[in-house]
Amino acid sequence: HLPREQLVEVWRVTGWPAGCRWVGPALLCPAVKTQLLEQAQGQLMELLDRAMWEAVQSYPPQGGPPPSKPPESLSKTRETSLGKRKVFIIRKSLLDELMEVQHFRTIYHMFIAGLCVFIISTLAIDFIDEGRLMLEFDLLIFSFGQLPLALVTWVPMFLSTLLVPYQALRLWARPRAGGAWALGVGLACVLLAAHTAVLWVLPVHVAVEYQLPPASRSILVFEQVRLLMKSYSFLREAAPATFSAKRGEAPSFSSYLYFLFCPTLIYRETYPRTPNVRWNYVAKNFAQALGCILYACFILGRLCVPVFANMSREPFSTRALVLSIMHATLPGIFMLLLIFFAFLHCWLNAFAEMLRFGDRMFYRDWWNSTSFSNYYRTWNVVVHDWLYSYVYQDGLWLLGGRARGAAMLGVFLVSAVVHEYIFCFVLGFFYPVMLIMFLVIGGLLNFMMHDRHTGPAWNVLMWTLLFLGQGIQVSLYCQEWYARRHCPLPQTTFWGLVTPRSWSCHT
Repeated sequence: HLPREQLVEVWRVTGWPAGCRWVGPALLCPAVKTQLLEQAQGQLMELLDRAMWEAVQSYPPQGGPPPSKPPESLSKTRETSLGKRKVFIIRKSLLDELMEVQHFRTIYHMFIAGLCVFIISTLAIDFIDEGRLMLEFDLLIFSFGQLPLALVTWVPMFLSTLLVPYQALRLWARPRAGGAWALGVGLACVLLAAHTAVLWVLPVHVAVEYQLPPASRSILVFEQVRLLMKSYSFLREAAPATFSAKRGEAPSFSSYLYFLFCPTLIYRETYPRTPNVRWNYVAKNFAQALGCILYACFILGRLCVPVFANMSREPFSTRALVLSIMHATLPGIFMLLLIFFAFLHCWLNAFAEMLRFGDRMFYRDWWNSTSFSNYYRTWNVVVHDWLYSYVYQDGLWLLGGRARGAAMLGVFLVSAVVHEYIFCFVLGFFYPVMLIMFLVIGGLLNFMMHDRHTGPAWNVLMWTLLFLGQGIQVSLYCQEWYARRHCPLPQTTFWGLVTPRSWSCHT
């Protein structure tokens, strides 16, 4: 129960809280109370974990290294995996905190200087070769070709996600008496099946029928996967509470609409919110994301296109393949860092700021990882939370709390298949490099390089393997891209579509 006068300022900032009602002179807010308790518990556990970690670090055991578990993992070892639930608290992104340190800002300035060098190099080469000073953005224009068509295709995808899951939940929430409820449940299942079909078929049809270029395809496939994951999370989180309630009530539509835009894949009726919007911070992050796109275009245009454009026209040799992989390691790791910074930091923080979404932990310090298991957990926290909640935990529940290895393999299988599907969709061809590297090599490294391995040598090894992995992917995908343009199929067959063209195209 909260006194009326203490809530006036809260209402002014956050709006009318969902699920609250007046009881005499006080306001009863069970949903808000639960959320506040969860936030307080999460913050208290974090403080206790950090204090315990600092205490243990101060007194390392005799004859052995200090414990390797980070503060956030201490609470995880005390809880059972089946009972854990994502708790949202107000916190800044790690890079925002590091940017307050001058030494780290210098590293950021070095990357900006690298972009300036690429621009100067492009201008100098164009002036020497063609006698003019002009930046050409042919690669950028090609990649985002037919962008209006991609945006128009997104509209029915979003409207289907906005209307169908919520209406299905409302049908399930109707009074469970007689045949009307059973009919409503059946209708809801049909609507959800149609919604899933629309999200799967429509973007694929548009991309294939109109031959969309890679960047326009990436918009469709990322939105396709995002909307499917959000739909599942909403139904998975809201349906049990709706079914268990005596008077089945669906969550408010405004909470669902907010969830569709906020940068998380885990549905809650309420989230911790910041008091205001810093529009200069939003503009800065969008500008940085655009800068990363330009940076990536310069890297591809200067370091990849000249090397791989004519490679399929030369005789195959092991030496040429190995050299191409080594050459692709630098642009590969640059692309990885740019994707991380542009999307996981700039893009998500911009939307979080516009929506006053308080929990900005979209990633953790993956660059300090000494094992691939920790790298997978910390690289993309947004997706990891979804996989952990709905694949690992639910899989563990279905297996009766046993076979954790099988549940972990299920996570790797789902993640690898979705990553391969995204690459296949964006590039327009099937070449299972990502599937093999993620599922086979990544799975083996996840179990071989586990969290018990600590020290700088393991971090160096992790980065070395990351460099080589990115080089292999960039090299093989670029070779296949140009091989399919230099050696088109005389007749379209199934085996011709799934067989790598770069293995045989050497004219």
